[in-house]
Amino acid sequence: MVKLVVKRGDESHFLYETTVSTVTSSVIKDLVAIHNGRLKIERLCAEISELSDHGVSLPPNMQGLTDEQIVDLKLKDECGEACKPSGGSVDCKDEVGRRNGCAPNDKMKEVLRKTMSEAKKIVSKDQIKANVCITQDMLKEAVDQLRGAVTIVYPMGLPPYDPICMEFEDKEELAGTQASLQVLEDSTTSIWFSGKELQSDKKLEQYVGKNEKTKLIVKLHKRGSGPPGREPVFSEEQRKEMMLDAYRRQEEWKKLEEDNENSYLDSAWADSSTLKKQFQGLKDVSWHPR
Repeated sequence: MVKLVVKRGDESHFLYETTVSTVTSSVIKDLVAIHNGRLKIERLCAEISELSDHGVSLPPNMQGLTDEQIVDLKLKDECGEACKPSGGSVDCKDEVGRRNGCAPNDKMKEVLRKTMSEAKKIVSKDQIKANVCITQDMLKEAVDQLRGAVTIVYPMGLPPYDPICMEFEDKEELAGTQASLQVLEDSTTSIWFSGKELQSDKKLEQYVGKNEKTKLIVKLHKRGSGPPGREPVFSEEQRKEMMLDAYRRQEEWKKLEEDNENSYLDSAWADSSTLKKQFQGLKDVSWHPR
């Protein structure tokens, strides 16, 4: 099986395994699904973290309003009152005004946080160093685990407008957000390898040969936007090491220059007492036995 280190921009995101006989279009479809799945889990973990701290989301027409404004407008969070966390709630006001401030207790928080930690490990970039290849099934299982944890804490469910609920139902609204810029579509995405765009109707073996024990660095890039930026000649760690080495050399040269400037002081002609020693017969006197 050939392994692909998949990059988006200059960062390596995940490791993927396939065969050289696979058609490029099929690889693109799978890579885009994994890429978007990783983003979904990251968004879910971010929102579940807010859920554990401040409770369920307020209705859209109540978000950002002060308590006085809500009273004046006679608004009521009916779904929020019905969606209570298991074991009772703890008051923790959301200063941003997105959530109702009825957070779950510490025991239920731990359920959410432990599940989030496990999900984050699955999509972590450290999986590349561990040589773990990501699959759609792994991401689906992570989402199911997050859904199960939320159900344990909120057995009555979440309001339909809560971002977590919308993510679980694949109804997330990302238009106009920074997150929407990161999402890819397989119809407008291409793979680049070694400065070349892989044609979707060709097999990988037409570019990398038939050796299945190959590890490649590929980039996901928007089709029709030109080639992606070239890979840096040196990695960030190598660059830092080179800068440190250059600094050490510079300090060594400074020390050598200072030694050269003061070396004349060791010369005989620089000794102010040389003439006095000659008159006294003390020049070249050795105190060691001959």
